[in-house]
Amino acid sequence: MTDEFVPPRKRTGWRRLLGYNLLTALILAVVGYYVGWIAGHHVTGKSVAYFSDIDQNDISVFLAYILAVIGFLLGLGFGAYPFARVRGYPPSLREKESEGIGRYFSLCTDHKVVGIQYLFGIGVFFFIGGVNAMLIRFELLRPSMQAFPAGQYLTLVGLHGTMMMGIMSSAILGPFANYVVPLMIGARRMAFPRIESLTFWILMAAGTVLATTVFFGGFPTGWTGYQPLNDQANAGMDSYIVFFALVGISMTLLGLNMIATIVTMRAPGLTWSRLPIFCWGVLSTAILNLLAAPVLVAVLGMAMLDRTAQTSFFLPSAGGSPYLYENLFWVFGHPEVYILALPGMGIVLELLPVFARKPLWGYRLAVSGLLGVTLLSWLVWQHHLFVSGINSDLRPFYMLSTELISIPTGFTFLCGLMTLWRGQIRYTVPLLFCLAWFFNFLIGGLSGVFLSDVPSDTTTHGSFFSMAHFHYTIMGGLVFAFFAAIYFWVPKMFGLQLNERLGKIHFWTMFISFNSTFAPLFVIGFLDQPRRAVTYAPSLQFLNDWVSISAFVLGASMLVFVGNLVYSLLFVRLPAPANPWDSRSLEWQLPSPVPVHNFDRIPVIAGDPYDYGSAAPPVAVVPAGGVS
Repeated sequence: MTDEFVPPRKRTGWRRLLGYNLLTALILAVVGYYVGWIAGHHVTGKSVAYFSDIDQNDISVFLAYILAVIGFLLGLGFGAYPFARVRGYPPSLREKESEGIGRYFSLCTDHKVVGIQYLFGIGVFFFIGGVNAMLIRFELLRPSMQAFPAGQYLTLVGLHGTMMMGIMSSAILGPFANYVVPLMIGARRMAFPRIESLTFWILMAAGTVLATTVFFGGFPTGWTGYQPLNDQANAGMDSYIVFFALVGISMTLLGLNMIATIVTMRAPGLTWSRLPIFCWGVLSTAILNLLAAPVLVAVLGMAMLDRTAQTSFFLPSAGGSPYLYENLFWVFGHPEVYILALPGMGIVLELLPVFARKPLWGYRLAVSGLLGVTLLSWLVWQHHLFVSGINSDLRPFYMLSTELISIPTGFTFLCGLMTLWRGQIRYTVPLLFCLAWFFNFLIGGLSGVFLSDVPSDTTTHGSFFSMAHFHYTIMGGLVFAFFAAIYFWVPKMFGLQLNERLGKIHFWTMFISFNSTFAPLFVIGFLDQPRRAVTYAPSLQFLNDWVSISAFVLGASMLVFVGNLVYSLLFVRLPAPANPWDSRSLEWQLPSPVPVHNFDRIPVIAGDPYDYGSAAPPVAVVPAGGVS
């Protein structure tokens, strides 16, 4: 196969209007939903008789959601390619790669388009989750109920946690790995372009499904969906199950695609010892995606059968075990924590050499740390069950394994700090977010010691202490790294500069308000305020008011970021240089924004991307010129 670029075939106007697009997808989704709803009400059997007694038909809800998602994907064109191949049409690797703004609202096989789709799509659901957080903190301004009854409050908590955990699982791999990894490794596309687009649209369908839970009464379980509450809940629980199942499918396919791309499509000369550290972070996360997410899909499938077909996997009254659900969920759930954390580590280690003007210190040690976290993340899940009846003989092992994972995590800290040591540091906005990552993740790790030891975990497990630890680890790690990546790679994605002053205002407002929000929650947790409870002791009102006001400021900092995006990308539109950071990484050797085909010819890698002490070019690149 030649590596010459062949321009894609242009589509005529009528095909763009009448073909597969978002409008067609939405119409077919509505049709599929009502077909499933009606079909579910015509199913007969013991399950339906039971549902009719309680005025609830979960079969209809599940069928409606499933057929709606299938119709949505068919409307986007995901069924067209296999049918075309069956009818004898030749294979094509490209779909809507040169159709202007319309390609962002349909199936597109350009990995850069998919990355930008992820960036804005995840941003929408991140905003929804953030609004829920503001409503939660508004309710907690008083120790007694004020705006939301207990059931509605639980729905708010569940929506916030589930939306954030599900959607943000792809917050780094979706926008940035899809966009940047093929450029970093010298490839023109991902290994499976249609699967790449499919993962995005499945995730968007999942977020929409979860948002509709409010029409079915919400769900009372929080983001974990614990049994037997799962089986006893109203139809809003069905939205949770379908949402997380779709998220699991998206994560699995995303991980598979990333592994295939990095393993098989590296340019000549890009050996494993020259692979950018961000790609190692992506590869580590993709392995966890591929192995952990199917467990989530399986356990939710079992829960769906318990709710619709009268199976008894998790129902103790019929011989099942809710403890089985906890184990299976956390077999996914704790690797999920590192699915969120590992990409952030990769971003921080990728950006530090650029702004310290030094080689990445301890490259092989950093790789060992990422792979070590990947391995040990499978051996710690039962520390979530210390207060759930776990066999006491198992506790020492899981205490030890949980503590051991701090060793490879410490490798990444050490490599990052030593890279900064005596460097020629430029305090740009991306670097500020990276430095904040160190501070936040360190507090998250130290507070995790209290939850990994049985004696202290028994007093802090169900309190706000646990929630504070979790937010320091995930939001303090993932979200700060997410914004570092945005400020670093947006000039490459759009060819436009973000406003530096607004960026620094965003950073300092977010960093100070984040710590002002979550640090007091450690104290509130030690003072025995339980999480997910709408009322609390009056003596804790001052601390809760402080946290709520700080949370509102944290929310306002996100509006500063949105304002920066709108101001810089829509109004000022200041062109960015091809390489504003003077980075040696391969993606910065290309024009900004990157042409559709990336490279006229596949480059040959000739050096280390972090060798900032050398004047030699890192690659022999054939520039992507005028071919489009």
